[in-house]
Amino acid sequence: MSTSEQPREQQTGAELRPEPSAHVAQAAAGDPGHLDLAAVSPTSPVGRLAATVDRLRREVRTAQAEAEGRALVELAKGILVERLRCGPAQAARQLAELAEQAGVTPLEFAVEVINQAARDRVSEVADAFLAAAAGAPERDATAVRLRAAESGALAADDTQAVADSLLEHALRPLGAVAVAVWAAGADGSLTLAGSAGFSPAEATRWRYVPPEVATVARRGLTERTGQWFASLAATGLPTIGRHAHPDGGRVAMPAGTGGRIHGVLEIAWPGPLEPQSPQVVRQVEALAELCAHTLETYVPRLETGHEPRVLPDTAELMDLADGLHDPALVLVPHIDGSGQLVDFRIQHVNNRFLDPAGRPRAVVSGALLLEAYPMAAGKSELFQRVERVYATGEPFRAHRMQLTALVDQVSLAAVADISISRHGNSVLLIWRIEDETARLASLLQHAQRLGRIGGFEENLLTGEITWNDQLFHLYGRAPSSMPVPLEDLPAHAHPDDAVALGRFLRTVLHQRRPSSAAFRLQRPDGVTRHIRVVAEPVLDTDGRLFVVRGAYQDISAQHWTEVALAATRDQLAHTEQQATERNRLTLQLQHAIMPPTQAPLKVSGLEVAVRYRPAETEQLVGGDWYDTVVLPSGLVLLCVGDVAGHGIEAATSMVVLRNALRGLAVTGAGPGQLLSWLNIVAHHLTGAVTATAVCALYDPGRRVLRWARAGHLPPVVVRGAEASPLPLVKGLLLGAVPEAVYEEAEVQFAPDDTLLMYTDGLIERRDRSVEESLTHLLTTARSAPKTLDQQLDRLLTYSRSDTDDDTCIVGIRVA
Repeated sequence: MSTSEQPREQQTGAELRPEPSAHVAQAAAGDPGHLDLAAVSPTSPVGRLAATVDRLRREVRTAQAEAEGRALVELAKGILVERLRCGPAQAARQLAELAEQAGVTPLEFAVEVINQAARDRVSEVADAFLAAAAGAPERDATAVRLRAAESGALAADDTQAVADSLLEHALRPLGAVAVAVWAAGADGSLTLAGSAGFSPAEATRWRYVPPEVATVARRGLTERTGQWFASLAATGLPTIGRHAHPDGGRVAMPAGTGGRIHGVLEIAWPGPLEPQSPQVVRQVEALAELCAHTLETYVPRLETGHEPRVLPDTAELMDLADGLHDPALVLVPHIDGSGQLVDFRIQHVNNRFLDPAGRPRAVVSGALLLEAYPMAAGKSELFQRVERVYATGEPFRAHRMQLTALVDQVSLAAVADISISRHGNSVLLIWRIEDETARLASLLQHAQRLGRIGGFEENLLTGEITWNDQLFHLYGRAPSSMPVPLEDLPAHAHPDDAVALGRFLRTVLHQRRPSSAAFRLQRPDGVTRHIRVVAEPVLDTDGRLFVVRGAYQDISAQHWTEVALAATRDQLAHTEQQATERNRLTLQLQHAIMPPTQAPLKVSGLEVAVRYRPAETEQLVGGDWYDTVVLPSGLVLLCVGDVAGHGIEAATSMVVLRNALRGLAVTGAGPGQLLSWLNIVAHHLTGAVTATAVCALYDPGRRVLRWARAGHLPPVVVRGAEASPLPLVKGLLLGAVPEAVYEEAEVQFAPDDTLLMYTDGLIERRDRSVEESLTHLLTTARSAPKTLDQQLDRLLTYSRSDTDDDTCIVGIRVA
């Protein structure tokens, strides 16, 4: 801060302060040998000099306070002269007498008189303190501080002096230590117009803040209600004096009048700021409004020393609007009696202005914005946008904004590009309303392009033919070439389509009825396109045909899609027919070899029964098989198996394995050896067939069963009221490896014992384990009916399988 910018108290003190003695100068220089003035004898030369300096300093403070209060006292005298109809001397005596009677100083009573007469923002704040304070002294001190600050600010010749006065008279009693007054530029920038309490170096560094830079002051500019920060550390925002008081509180209050923000008042506290009472908030708002009056006339100078750009007045802005190629409105603020912004008046509209409701320009010009467009304060927030631009000076741009006008209770909507900017004390509003006709034409053009549609119109009387660009493109012709007449259409089509096009032309030109036709267009570039043409005749008032209108559409993609779809349908039908025939042959083969029922096998001392249940779905025809044969040795061959997979491959593999086992069994080999040979057969079959099987040889004379398994479920023995599976023996499934060895086991039977051999289609479920399904089978098998056939039928009836697989059951009962 320069010497000229120092507070008046410091300047006056410096002027009256005498030259210090050598001892004082030595002490001020920081000499270790300097004298302590407090310990100096008052009678010594140094003591007398120190006492003189202190006395002069007190006199300067007293004189300055009297000078600042004298303006308020003189203002109160003027009010009394006007009200009491007396002279100045009598008014001074009256003021002194009334102050003595009230028990207050003349300055405090003068402030009371001013508040009663002014009834302004300062008096409102004083009344608020009167209602909240415990006693009158607090209220009186507040009123004096505010009026003294107001007097100092109005008497100051620059914003720097205003900052000094605000800090000294109004803000230090609130605990504040520094204040900054920011001026807002039209581009959203901030300029430090004045500050107090901050170092000169800090004020120099923060002289100018570019637009869009986030600071504490900018938050106050964008938030119309002001910002109160308990601590700078919590905000993370840079600002003036941040390093001096990093944990201090800050207030950023917008300074504006009449709806326009001229700048920001920023106040700093040394420590965290506690929540303030409404009275303190209103006092800070009043001080910010006081700053706004000073900032109205503040003109910053640029870095280069040149004067800033002078903004145009309303008349110049109207001339500027008339030179624009877009519709524009010039708005001026409409202020009510209390000085508040309530609306904007449409001062001028240029000759390109288009009202959304279709009203003449003279009707709109001169009206208030909310009267002409009451819905501007609704969802579109147009009025709020204008109000913000006028307050802050930051321009606003929007693309395709919804505008609504309310005229005669009818809501009319339009879409427009909006531009709002402030020029001096006026606002320029530019809107470019979207032309609905042009927009629909553009949509139609895009629709024709996407749909590959070309339109035409042919005047049969004049011979004039009009094509659009898309139709030239469909024909493969240059836009500068001659259009093709409708009667010459067969010459540009495939010869096979001549009959259809002849019928189309007769219907349109002779029968005078709308018609359509599909044909193959042969273009000059050798490309053939599938086209659909639609035309309708237009008759004059005498019923004569004079114009034909229509359109061509390229349906090549649709045509080839239909061709491909028809071919796919034919192929699918052929495939379905093949699958049906294949399943029918598979079922015939399976039923020929494995009939669902078979005559009982007659063996002395043994009853044998079999059951076969095919899959419920024809596509799941599987490879389940069974066999019961009396061998030449007198032994009975019992076996069941299941080939992996479904279809004719599984069925043919089942036939091979079943017949191979029959042939191998006549050798007299045991069940283990039979499965080893059968594994070799399965492994060498085409397609590497795999299967599971149980093979058993029963000796009726000894009632002994020898058995082996190849990955199959174990047989179940029912003896009396008990049913249990045979102990497992080792054995891989058939076809998995080239060679395999299978274990054998023997079971001794007693009369009335029953043996059940089955495939997994009897018990397999998707939602349960094999162990759970096998337990259910044993429970069902325990309640054995009288005959073996009834028992097998019961097992099929109560089966819980849900895989729709084939099922085979072989049962033997010992007599």
